Amino acid sequence: MTMGRFVRWYGSSPLHLLAVVCSFALTGYAVVRLFAVRPLAVAVWFVGAAVVHDLILLPLYSLADLAVLDVLRHRPTRAPRLPWINHLRVPAFLSGVLLLVWFPLILGLSAPYPGAAGLSEDVYLGRWLAITGVLFGVSAVAFARTVRRSRRGARGGGRRRPVRGADTTRRRHR
Repeated sequence: MTMGRFVRWYGSSPLHLLAVVCSFALTGYAVVRLFAVRPLAVAVWFVGAAVVHDLILLPLYSLADLAVLDVLRHRPTRAPRLPWINHLRVPAFLSGVLLLVWFPLILGLSAPYPGAAGLSEDVYLGRWLAITGVLFGVSAVAFARTVRRSRRGARGGGRRRPVRGADTTRRRHR
């Protein structure tokens, strides 16, 4: 099977297929290992995670996304039309994941786990806020560079290509 036929059949490159197969294999291995130790706890965690995500988190972050789009859609802007919302979504998602994973320490609720982290609880909130600020800052810089690049391209600041079929050489008069 040629590469073109494979891509048409599968929809992406063989490297993508290999990465998907490896991730499923790693996930299956982790589930089997965890299930062997504490099957009921793992089953409750999977069902609870699915229920919490689908019934609580998905509607909340969908509403937040729609609210941001609605508020910013009605503001007059001269900026070019770019997928700017992704420059808000990505840092917000990463910050949310960090908060979800570390919320007991960030919010100072880790009383059952004294000394497990080796740090005082006082540092986690500030560090999470600093990481969140850096994520949004990097995203803002990336967006600004994208806007500047698209404006430069719109003004014709890039290299011009010669028109096909046109004689671009100067004729010398003899």
